[in-house]
Amino acid sequence: MSPIRFGILMVPYQTLDVAGPVDLLSSCSRPYLEVMERESQVSKDTAAAGLDIEFYYVGGELKPVQHTGNLQTLPTTTCDACPPLDYLLIGALLLAQTGLLNGRNATVNHVLLPQARVLYPKVHWNDSQQWVTDGCFWTASGACAGMDMFAHWVMENCHPQVAKASLMILDYTPRDIHRQHLTIPTQ
Repeated sequence: MSPIRFGILMVPYQTLDVAGPVDLLSSCSRPYLEVMERESQVSKDTAAAGLDIEFYYVGGELKPVQHTGNLQTLPTTTCDACPPLDYLLIGALLLAQTGLLNGRNATVNHVLLPQARVLYPKVHWNDSQQWVTDGCFWTASGACAGMDMFAHWVMENCHPQVAKASLMILDYTPRDIHRQHLTIPTQ
């Protein structure tokens, strides 16, 4: 099976918007889980069930991008050179600019919802959930909600042993769309 190709659009963002989800996904990867197995941090067969995932940090050009906390990152590929992706991490307001969210349910940082409704009135903006899924689009209401959203994806798409290990490694208990703590899979 081919690796999952996961892209991150490199624009100025709040660091945790990307660092949290990427760290969570990385904690599910085979290479990371193999290290954890060797150090006896996870059970022996966990790594074999881990994700085969590649990350692409996609920029308009290969120049540093400034984020919050004075963090600078360097894209690893450009929009023109990037291979086809399975997933792309992009902010909901940027995605709304493309028109792809028109007629769909979505959310954004709830502080920005009034602005989002004015700028993109064809999007059905949701203010009652921490994250919203509509077809292939997943949108979150902020950096921590985004991490919760990715944890939900991990629990849906990874072996339960991998999901449990990745959350344990991060000492992280995710919340559901209504901010209630989720039960971590045990098998």
